[in-house]
Amino acid sequence: MSAGKRLAFLMGGVALLSLTVATPSLAQQAEAQRSAAPEAQKSAATALQRIVIGAGQEKVAIDTPQAVTVIDQEQIDDEQATTIGDIFRQTPGVTIIGTDRVGGQGFNIRGVGAANASDESTIIITVDGATKFYEQYNMGSFFSDPELYKQVEVLRGPASSTLYGSGALGGVINFVTKDASDFLSPNEKVALRLKSMLDSNKEGLSTSAILAARLGEQTDVLVNGNFRRSNDYLTGSGAKVPGSGFEAFSGLAKVTHHFGDANEQSVRLSYQRWQSDADNTSYAQNRTITDFGNIDREITDQTLVFAYENPAQGNPFLDLKLNLSVSDTKVVQDKATARIPSPLFLDSEYGYRTWQAKLENTFETTGDTFANFLTLGTQLSYQQRTGKTKGGTGWVDFHPEGTDRKIGVFLQNEFIWNEKLTIIPGVRLDHIALDPDSRIPGARSQSDLAFSPKIAAMYKFTESFSIFGSLARTERLPTLDEMFSTSARPTRPGSTFPGGRTVSLGLKKESSLNYEAGFAVSGRDLIQDGDALQFKTTGFYNDLTNLIAVNPLNNLRVPVPYYVNINQAHIYGVEFEADYQSQYAFANLAYSILRGKDEKTKQTLASIPADTVAVTLGARVPDYNLSFGWRGQFATSISTGQTTGPFAGYAVHDAFLSWKGDEATQFKGWEVRASVENIFDKRYRNNLAGDDGRGRTFKLTFNKQFGW
Repeated sequence: MSAGKRLAFLMGGVALLSLTVATPSLAQQAEAQRSAAPEAQKSAATALQRIVIGAGQEKVAIDTPQAVTVIDQEQIDDEQATTIGDIFRQTPGVTIIGTDRVGGQGFNIRGVGAANASDESTIIITVDGATKFYEQYNMGSFFSDPELYKQVEVLRGPASSTLYGSGALGGVINFVTKDASDFLSPNEKVALRLKSMLDSNKEGLSTSAILAARLGEQTDVLVNGNFRRSNDYLTGSGAKVPGSGFEAFSGLAKVTHHFGDANEQSVRLSYQRWQSDADNTSYAQNRTITDFGNIDREITDQTLVFAYENPAQGNPFLDLKLNLSVSDTKVVQDKATARIPSPLFLDSEYGYRTWQAKLENTFETTGDTFANFLTLGTQLSYQQRTGKTKGGTGWVDFHPEGTDRKIGVFLQNEFIWNEKLTIIPGVRLDHIALDPDSRIPGARSQSDLAFSPKIAAMYKFTESFSIFGSLARTERLPTLDEMFSTSARPTRPGSTFPGGRTVSLGLKKESSLNYEAGFAVSGRDLIQDGDALQFKTTGFYNDLTNLIAVNPLNNLRVPVPYYVNINQAHIYGVEFEADYQSQYAFANLAYSILRGKDEKTKQTLASIPADTVAVTLGARVPDYNLSFGWRGQFATSISTGQTTGPFAGYAVHDAFLSWKGDEATQFKGWEVRASVENIFDKRYRNNLAGDDGRGRTFKLTFNKQFGW
């Protein structure tokens, strides 16, 4: 047994043994307080009432003039996620591309994001404010573990470019890591949470330990360690997906210190690390390509963040936020078994390292009938891309080295009149400079500006009904990969490689003009006292110009640029999300319809996902802290401009159960979750995936928290 497996089973044994000790968790104490409250004060909270942090001023999701979904800690836990992609199953407009391999997942939002080209900065991903980015042939774009996070925000559409950076054609995904305060009750100085999950497909195991401590009244510390392993998983037809097994370690260390008047100022220092060391794994992580064979691959992702916040509640002209971060992602691979000759399969090392700084301040002005919040900020980043081999030329022309420098300034104003009308104009200007490695033939430095204006509005006719709309434009400049990639030259004597290629210096920047409109409805006390129903519908039309794509002529035996612009495309659709909560029942619905066409070929864009519906129906037994239910995922058939397909529609059914021990019994502090995913062992594949999804899977999770 390897050292990693011994450590995993040791941690699992400790977690299971800990279940013999009974100490109430913070979540259970909060539940007990709610149960003790008078019946008239009880009120169910829906998913659309979750607070959105990343949309400017904090607000609930249903009150934003933008399509926003917030995934909170309870939903992350209930999903019993094996990979990051699992936690987005109930999010409209979001499709996980690639496979269930931990190194092969990327994101598609509203038809933006393709499996073969990763996200290519069309979707901005952040962790505690640090922007994450990775691109490598047949790899995913984000490497992490669900256990590190307490909240995920998905801001759909290019309007998010104002605050996060130009070029967010699809939108923004914000990951927020756990804090010590999430586990410490007011009278505790130390809290310990142990967690283990067993997964039948295939012999999966995960263990997690979180230690939170309060060092005095102003400082708290959190340390989190996780281990996760699985063998190659099986599809609904019983086929093994080769190279999908993995072992991964991850961890988080965070220190938060409060100071100043009323301790309202804070500084936070956090370090996060995820590492997977897989021997004889599949070279292609986002799809199965037999000729590419296997390889030994180690992936290491690190994020270091320093953040300072001063809300200065006594000063309306000061609400300052500073975020300094370093993101470093590295992939080291060797011992390839590919059947074809190419530098792709040489012993090599790829990586991205990004230094970033973001500073913003919000000025508040209020009157008898209005409130105004003006946010000004600047954002700087410096990114290094590396690609080295131990053979051939020593460098990788299809993964070109270079640097990417960005300087951005932004302004967003939020005006609220009479608590009914909200108007949010914004504008951002980014200067981007790309400097290639000197060894790339014909390459030279490139720079340009990207302009991102927007305006959004929402009007609340009543407390129960509101309408909203927005108009946003953004521009995305080519990445280092798109601008300077050339063909991979052969390594064996006498072999040939079709299509010598040149750098793509003539690429134009992509642009997106997006229109949105929708309405939101909410109601309370509909079926029983204290219940709540809310739903939000958003329609959008995205006019995309100069989209960057792989050159369709790249198989010719003449030099051609690797990437080219296609003239124009349109993507439009409707998203609907609804949530019902009551003391005894709950339900959730996420529905997404997308259409997209290349205006030159008149074909459906290959990045368009099938129409999807995700439904959850459940019941609660409050006297026993028990909840259970059914979850279904449905997709229609679809044909795109790809050479593969058409893709069949599918229906996948899950069942789940969760239980929390009562504080008044010897089982206090326990949490148990169980589920059966893909109950009928259905063979299925979403059309943006490279492999079939998992077959029938049983999951069992034990969780225990101590406090002193």
